[in-house]
Amino acid sequence: MKTILSGIQPSGTLTLGNYIGAMQHFVRLQHEANCFFCIVDYHAITLPRNIENLKTNIRSLAAMYLAVGIDPKKAVLFAQSDVPEHTELGWIMITSSYMGELERMTQFKDKSKGSDSIPAGLFTYPPLMAADILLYNTTHVPVGEDQKQHLELTRDLAQRFNHRFGETFVIPEPMIAKIGSRIMSLDDPTSKMSKSNPNAGSYISMLDEPKVLEKKIKRAVTDSDNEIRFDPEQKPAVSNLLTIYSLMTEQSMEQVEAHFAGKGYGALKGELAEAVIAKLQPIQEKYHYFYHSQELDSLLHEGAAKAREVAGVTLQKVKKALGVGI
Repeated sequence: MKTILSGIQPSGTLTLGNYIGAMQHFVRLQHEANCFFCIVDYHAITLPRNIENLKTNIRSLAAMYLAVGIDPKKAVLFAQSDVPEHTELGWIMITSSYMGELERMTQFKDKSKGSDSIPAGLFTYPPLMAADILLYNTTHVPVGEDQKQHLELTRDLAQRFNHRFGETFVIPEPMIAKIGSRIMSLDDPTSKMSKSNPNAGSYISMLDEPKVLEKKIKRAVTDSDNEIRFDPEQKPAVSNLLTIYSLMTEQSMEQVEAHFAGKGYGALKGELAEAVIAKLQPIQEKYHYFYHSQELDSLLHEGAAKAREVAGVTLQKVKKALGVGI
């Protein structure tokens, strides 16, 4: 059976893009593999702006995992900071990393651009991510295109360690969704949907109210050609809306195109708004229940205990290979 590890930063409310590109797949994967879903709060503090409301954001993300359908009986849900093995192995991975390969990380380049003071944690983010993955003997990691480079580094570090100290780590493989892995902005189809966009109308929050959702979708950019067809190169904005509709209604793209044949953009946006609202309302109800319940804290504590059982064994194996510790 596959073992899957995925981590999401608790840096604010998730977008519909996060749900479609990641969490929706997690619900399916928990029935097919050993799944570890980690709230990577130590990664969140690599940028100062993410430290505000951190505790609230951790609870919010945990509640959203449960609301979308993650079952703690089938998958392990926990916060990174509750499993100290992450930072201990993270340091070991840093000592195995080279300056040059960390400097080549595109996310480091993008996030540090234009800044005079660059946090060291932003530079060493990838080795900690490698530790997150390697601790659980992970065989597959669901990643977007923007994270593939980090996973390649994880594989390099694992292979480097294995070569130096003997077979210790499982070498993980990427798992990339073919459809919906990259949902684009509503105001710019060349950019990924992101909550960091200063224009709140560019993304759909998982907690947006129905009227807000409808307003955002109706204002989404399209193009001058009123024909509705899936053509990512020639019609990226419309294709993005069709992708969202396809995934919200669980219809194939062929079915969606046939449904909207001869109709205009007004019909597409109206039905898309209805489909998104229908999908998100029950999730939002469950979210508010879990967020305000003491059950959430208990489930996170239980998840951390389960995670430590696995992570502890891996870390001891690593330390033995290195020749450190008792």
